[in-house]
Amino acid sequence: MSGIKVSRRGALALAGAGVAGVAGVAAGAGALVRGAVDASAGQQPDHPSGAVPFYGEHQAGITTPAQDRLHFVAFDVVTKDRARLVDLLSEWSAAAARMTAGADAGVIGAVSGAPEAPPDDTGEALGLPPAGLTLTVGFGPTLFRDADGRDRFGIADRRPAALVELPRFPGDALRPEISGGDLCVQACANDPQVAVHAIRNLARIGMGVVTVRWSQLGFGRTSSTSRDQATPRNLFGFKDGTANLKAEDAELLRQQLWVQPGDGAAWLEGGSYLVTRKIRMTIETWDRTSLAEQEAVVGRTKGTGAPLGASGEFDPIDLAATGPDGTPRIPRDSHVRLAHPDSNSGARLLRRGYNFVDGSDGLGRLDAGLFFMAYQRDPRRQFVPIQTQLARNDAMNEYLRHVSSGLFACPPGVRDAGDFWGRTLFT
Repeated sequence: MSGIKVSRRGALALAGAGVAGVAGVAAGAGALVRGAVDASAGQQPDHPSGAVPFYGEHQAGITTPAQDRLHFVAFDVVTKDRARLVDLLSEWSAAAARMTAGADAGVIGAVSGAPEAPPDDTGEALGLPPAGLTLTVGFGPTLFRDADGRDRFGIADRRPAALVELPRFPGDALRPEISGGDLCVQACANDPQVAVHAIRNLARIGMGVVTVRWSQLGFGRTSSTSRDQATPRNLFGFKDGTANLKAEDAELLRQQLWVQPGDGAAWLEGGSYLVTRKIRMTIETWDRTSLAEQEAVVGRTKGTGAPLGASGEFDPIDLAATGPDGTPRIPRDSHVRLAHPDSNSGARLLRRGYNFVDGSDGLGRLDAGLFFMAYQRDPRRQFVPIQTQLARNDAMNEYLRHVSSGLFACPPGVRDAGDFWGRTLFT
């Protein structure tokens, strides 16, 4: 995809590609849009305004280099008609292919249709480049059986064993109205308006079939998913995600990220599981904590991000190292020690979290923190044991409140224009 730059203003001329009977659309224009979205999944945009390929073996937005902005939404399915749900997933896939290429959500567009009819794109992204937009879909446990145990769509027997409601961890203060969901869509981009435009249009297309359950805006990625990216900082001021799985770690991704043959859900092979957690940080309390204590809580230095007792950010973490007094250089209750693979039977996660600030809480405190997102091959063997240990022992818990939680099975990628999100589940 290197070098392709398709603006939405220019894409209006391409909007009717592939729709028979739409007047004034040149055949060559449709080929340009298809070329923009049908490139190899291994290629990445060469600058933040470029397009990320939509079609591929895996969904974009997982190992894609993490963008700067997020709009995440969880939907409840309000129809009981399986065919309507399948049709929606097909329509969503087509719209996603267009929007990630820089085109309008619909084939007619925001301004080219009949004046008497509503546009099939909302128009707020006209003139904006694709901005690295990716759209990633997941299915929650309640899609397979709802809260009343009903199998609305005849897929209960296809629910993976790993797709179960997450346990309640010590210290959880979860709000049901901003947790769970039948479906989720993760929109990441380097322009917040592009991400919001994508979610807005998918919600518009889904009216009558799905309804928004909850959503979250995020800024300032808190993880790197490529070795070409610098490690960002979270709202505690520390580098975050230094030891994250990276797109270049092919063998580790096979072991830790992608669902494999034999894992128990053939339709999900090549996909992954997504855990979301909205974690409010008690910023004001943290800001009154000494630097030495902050570093002991995290297990890294605040300036360089080096493990305590080391000098460089990427120096190996030596959990056995002790200081002159014989105590561990990395405290036993530090976040780094408790989250380390050596403390969790080798389990690792691919994190794609974002900072959030949702105004104030009415008491003069920022409603701010981390919207944690982590992809993995099996949450029962990865997120659940890691979070159980953190919830019980992590010194950082004094400054955190987990208020939202979700688990979703993200299917494999959409292979071509004849494919759609969830085809392997529903057919």
